[in-house]
Amino acid sequence: MWKYIRPYLHFAVLAGLFMFGEVTMDLLQPEIMSRIVDEGVLGVGNGGVGSLQVIWTLGLRMIVLVLFGGLCGSLNNVFVHMSGQNVGNEIRKDAFRNIMCFSFPQMDRFGTGSLVTRVTNDITQVQNFVSQFVRGMIRTSMLMFGSIFFMFRLNTQFGLIVLCAFPLIVGCLAFCLHRANPLFTRLQAQLDRINAIMQEDVSGIRIIKACVREVYEKLRFGRANDELIRTQLQVLVIFAFMNPIMNALMYVVVAVILRAGAYGVVAGTATPGTIMAAITYTTQLLNGILMLVMLFQNISRGIASWKRVRELLESEPELKDGGFSGETEKHGEIEFRDVSFAYPGSQEQVLRHISLTIRSGETVAIMGATGCGKSTLVNLIPRFYDVTGGAVLVDGVDVRDYDQQALRSRIAIALQKSELFSQTIRENIAWGAPEGTGEAVEAAARVAQADGFISRTPEGYDTLVAERGMSLSGGQKQRISIARAVLRGAEIMIFDDSTSALDLKTEANLYDALKQAHPGSTKIIIAQRIASVRRADRIVVLENGSVAACGTHEELLRSCASYRDIYDSQMGEEENHG
Repeated sequence: MWKYIRPYLHFAVLAGLFMFGEVTMDLLQPEIMSRIVDEGVLGVGNGGVGSLQVIWTLGLRMIVLVLFGGLCGSLNNVFVHMSGQNVGNEIRKDAFRNIMCFSFPQMDRFGTGSLVTRVTNDITQVQNFVSQFVRGMIRTSMLMFGSIFFMFRLNTQFGLIVLCAFPLIVGCLAFCLHRANPLFTRLQAQLDRINAIMQEDVSGIRIIKACVREVYEKLRFGRANDELIRTQLQVLVIFAFMNPIMNALMYVVVAVILRAGAYGVVAGTATPGTIMAAITYTTQLLNGILMLVMLFQNISRGIASWKRVRELLESEPELKDGGFSGETEKHGEIEFRDVSFAYPGSQEQVLRHISLTIRSGETVAIMGATGCGKSTLVNLIPRFYDVTGGAVLVDGVDVRDYDQQALRSRIAIALQKSELFSQTIRENIAWGAPEGTGEAVEAAARVAQADGFISRTPEGYDTLVAERGMSLSGGQKQRISIARAVLRGAEIMIFDDSTSALDLKTEANLYDALKQAHPGSTKIIIAQRIASVRRADRIVVLENGSVAACGTHEELLRSCASYRDIYDSQMGEEENHG
């Protein structure tokens, strides 16, 4: 944490100095008040005759001290917040920057709910921890030890009474914190669970309603929330018992001081003002201890959160960048060289010994049954995952040797599940190439067959898209995603079942326009419909993670039984024989 605190250490030092000033003023006041009572009111040492001059002099001194202490307190708050907020800001930005570099398996391991909790709640706890540590440690330490010091200055007997009670108070504090500390880590894990359920249910609200599972999800969320509440109650109960015990101990101390003070007044070793000051210092000591309780509670929670944030910050991206980012002689050529792949943590091979070369400018379609590895295969091209065997080459260079940004700048991808953002349609398309002009955005939309429906909206390309594209139909979202990929104008274009929501005519028009707009780009099309792929230069049929056949539509009809079965089921036996 030091590297985040160090740039703002000057704020923390200034906050500490002003806090020192504020507490010093608080500690000086009881002693002045005792003199006002003894000398100004009771006339101790002056034959029992009070002095208005003493009252005015010491009273004005107290007012000045109070005003100066208030100014110090205000400036302390300013600098505490400047240090804490800036530290939290830097940690949050670094955490998000690190998340953006995570591989897909790392994202899966942490989970969306946990990542949201760590970047929001956990970092807020760390931020509070920094602020409370700067402010609280100085204030509580000075109040406790300063009160004991001034008690000894007033009356040694009073100081010894407080000192005898101090170990009991600290022991009670240590016991309660020992019981509460393990619960803070559990609290954050339970917050992870709640955030994960919220994220899943909000994104899947349509299917929840379609399946009439609202009651089930309410119960699931309720159970997770009940677990959180139970843990919070355990913490609160621990501190609920601790505060009265602390108060009781301090009231016992006050009673003993009053008792000893009464004997001291009779014996002439104490004065009423001294007793009043001693009670005030005892109250300050109690306040310091109660503040210490809250401080250690915040520190314990902050440290538990910091461990979770540090895990995020120290997690290195699993996919290391290569050093290659230069030009190649080939443009858009892809080679799968004896490629095998299994997902992390799984022993099952999703792809087995695939060898396939896709030439520059070629249009290749990939077909196969659900789960045969189509999407997995194309995900290896932009290096979303690393192969477990063999190699994937783009333009003759192993993808593992590329700088990842340089590699992905050569590739444009449109997915079946269209990810749209809460921005305008124009801005969503421009994600493909932020430097693209307005004309380029509209040209990409025309290729994607999206210009028609966009133009019919009241605000056209400036129409705001609802969260996750909920204001658009499935086909409209897919066409905007395709326009985003088209705008990139990349050497390699991958369409991973991204036209599944389009009718056949719109899909045919799309591929015709795409061929005219980007004739030199290599295009990979994953589809389930024969009509979507029959005009491709080659069609690859996958079965159980291996290449079963590869050829043109006509060649596969003659030579591949599985392709012919797909064709018959979709187009009909009659058309096949015709």
